[in-house]
Amino acid sequence: MSPTSFTQNSHRCRLALKIVAFLVVSLSPLSPLSAAAQDGQCKTRLTDLPENAELRGFRLGMSMDQVKARVPQVVFPPADELGTAKTTINPFFDPRIDKTPFADVRSISLDFFDGRLVSLWIGYDASFKWKAVDDFVKGISTALSVPANWSSWKLRGQQLRCADFEMTVSIIAGGPSFRILDLTAEDALTARRIAAEEAKAAIEESKEDTEEIVADKKTKIYYPAGCLPASEISETNRKVFSTVGAAEEAGFKRAKNCP
Repeated sequence: MSPTSFTQNSHRCRLALKIVAFLVVSLSPLSPLSAAAQDGQCKTRLTDLPENAELRGFRLGMSMDQVKARVPQVVFPPADELGTAKTTINPFFDPRIDKTPFADVRSISLDFFDGRLVSLWIGYDASFKWKAVDDFVKGISTALSVPANWSSWKLRGQQLRCADFEMTVSIIAGGPSFRILDLTAEDALTARRIAAEEAKAAIEESKEDTEEIVADKKTKIYYPAGCLPASEISETNRKVFSTVGAAEEAGFKRAKNCP
């Protein structure tokens, strides 16, 4: 092979390797080109959403005072142990509410977490301008400047998940319904709920471990706190343990009728 041919072949090999490397990088899930191919996904954040009449003057993150200023007739229940509170206003049915800003709206449900609005659900009358789910999706996507590539949700609804919020559209009682949910708040609420359940379980476990455990030395059966034997154990056969673990380590078994 001549030096010239060898050089040309070397150039071709290097070029081929570069092309292969480029394709591997560009097709990688983490590559900029791959990310660009997924630009159809909604990356909009709650702070990016424009003020729009379609949300009837509400926006996620509003305080209860701000909602009260919007609808003076609204009543807020006390927050539960997790910091959540829910309320509903019914412009269509409540004669005290000015219906002008709530045309074609039957009901509005508001969920709060730590005093801030984290979920807004609006149920529209059948006379609302966007009667079908597809029409509503197109209209609300344009109004809120979000992508229109929603996915199917439940039977005939559609859903769009964005950076830190989620929207769903469906038909209820012949009219469209729309919900927007703060996903960051939802995650925080879930974490708080799990922590509360774990704390409750720990308290129950600690309570069980520290309460008096009565056992029968004759039958080698123990009865945890709150569960009594069918007949009283004689003083001779009666034995007391401080924990369930101690009773079981001593060879005693839990009474079958005790939960």
